[in-house]
Amino acid sequence: MNHGTPRPPVAPVRSGVPDHGRVPKYYLVKAQLEDLIAELGPGGRLPTEADLAERHHVARATVRQALRDLLLEGRLRRQGRGTVVAGPKIEQPLSLASYTEGVTRQGLRPGRTLITLDRLPADPPMAQRLAVPEGEPLWHLERVLRADEERVGLESTYVPVARVPHLEREFDPEGSFYGYLRECGLRLGGADERIETVLATPREALLIGTPPALPMLLLHRRSRDAAGHPLEQVRTLYRGDRFSFTLALHAPDAD
Repeated sequence: MNHGTPRPPVAPVRSGVPDHGRVPKYYLVKAQLEDLIAELGPGGRLPTEADLAERHHVARATVRQALRDLLLEGRLRRQGRGTVVAGPKIEQPLSLASYTEGVTRQGLRPGRTLITLDRLPADPPMAQRLAVPEGEPLWHLERVLRADEERVGLESTYVPVARVPHLEREFDPEGSFYGYLRECGLRLGGADERIETVLATPREALLIGTPPALPMLLLHRRSRDAAGHPLEQVRTLYRGDRFSFTLALHAPDAD
């Protein structure tokens, strides 16, 4: 096998060219694989690493690095022993809509798997966030998020027991928590949300079913009721290869 310079891609590789003009071999292979991905379409199976290395005249390690980038970006996914083209990412709106509403809007079937539903005393940081006394009983609800049975995230919710005292026996863990709040007469009035990129802990990666090196999108949300009082504190991990977030922006009123 010839391990020489890979053939240049059909289209110019602009976005990844550094100032000195030298493009890493793996990036050229990645650009060519992007053309193949577009040709195959979602669900299409890629050739093996060995076949790709021979096709592009590079070492298998170079192909492996290109594939790793595309897997992390969510363009590809592993299926059995092979690699296939991934479908489009799930677009989740940044709004007070629930996870159920966001996923259903895209024709996917939302689901959740209960991991934890415990009562615990509010520690000082959580007591401050929820504006309750230290030691106040809280529900801690932890669930794996699913879309069409695929595990895509992990959600951890804290809410004062006094707000939803019968949560343990009335709430269906597979259902929408916001829907349950509405049934209890609690209406959301607003929320503060912060987003950052993180790596999952080993426990989180195991629950979501991803490698620890996969980047995650972490959302912190503190929701308020209609009167402006804190209602819940939520920490949600979303798979970075399966989710993107959308936000509708509006022009400010003219002076």
